[in-house]
Amino acid sequence: MKSNSLYASLIHHFRWAILVTVAGFLCGLGIGWQFTHTLSGTISTVYICIILAVVEISLSFENAILNAKNLQKMSSIWQKRFLTWGILIAVFGMRIIFPIMIVCIVSTINPIEAMNLAIYSPQDYLKIISQAHVPISGFGGTFLMMVSLTFFFNSQNKLHWIHFLEIAMSHLSKIKGIKIFIVLSIIFGISNILPTNEMYSFVSSSTAAIIIFYGINFLESVLSSDSSNNVTHGKHGLNLFLYLEIIDASLSLDGVISSFAITKNFFIIVIGLTIGAIYVRSMTLLMLKQGILNKYKYLEHGSYYSIFVLSVIMFLQTIVDIPEIFTGTSSTILIFLSIYSSIKNK
Repeated sequence: MKSNSLYASLIHHFRWAILVTVAGFLCGLGIGWQFTHTLSGTISTVYICIILAVVEISLSFENAILNAKNLQKMSSIWQKRFLTWGILIAVFGMRIIFPIMIVCIVSTINPIEAMNLAIYSPQDYLKIISQAHVPISGFGGTFLMMVSLTFFFNSQNKLHWIHFLEIAMSHLSKIKGIKIFIVLSIIFGISNILPTNEMYSFVSSSTAAIIIFYGINFLESVLSSDSSNNVTHGKHGLNLFLYLEIIDASLSLDGVISSFAITKNFFIIVIGLTIGAIYVRSMTLLMLKQGILNKYKYLEHGSYYSIFVLSVIMFLQTIVDIPEIFTGTSSTILIFLSIYSSIKNK
């Protein structure tokens, strides 16, 4: 009886993801036949869509956990907005429009030309996006590191997964400005390694990430200053919404760029990443409704360690090539280890 209710619950939470998967596979079949006119080519196209979806999910585990944690602080109205408006922004904004806008800025061309480039000259499209990897990595690495350090450098944290490390960080959090000192030291160190022509864009994008991070924190403090009930009533729902969308933007570009290593077909990339993004939102909803973060006490720690590792990887990517598979694998391992520790220590 329990297993039946569990299956029913899973189907309910993943119903939209399943529908999008079916629609995506049908589109994949059509595109595969249109481009190859062979059965094997059509099946191969659908298989690539599956691989892209799996890559997107593996790179976004920590995103789903962080979303679920912050959604607990939102009113029901803002929860619904995040799960509806948010998915539109995640799919169309971050995985389609954002990369195209990067191409527009770097190449000084209009969006239509950038779209044509993505469809008809994917090699050139990827090359242009790759040229912007230094400022992108600078922004993403800085913002994500500030997010993770804010969690660990908190003297109010009483629950620790890796005790010796987290207790030390909790004590160090009493030193004012410790987080910004660490991040600025990394930015300064990397900027001195980079070539002169890349140094300015790296420092500028990293500084922008710090300004946006503290801007969001400032907005949150202003919106929650009237009353402690403001969180419950969702008065700072917009602030959390923006915060989560910026994190999603920082995390999603890895999936977009790594997808070009799998296929150069723009339409297949969109299908695969869309399926993956919908499953991530469904996982977020499942965690929220089932209280999974409360059941697995170290899961949140695992997600923040994953975000910290990803921020380090993004910084390192400005000077060395790191395979995307390492990014997804490291995040998945950390999250599964946190789940294992949670079960073991129940």
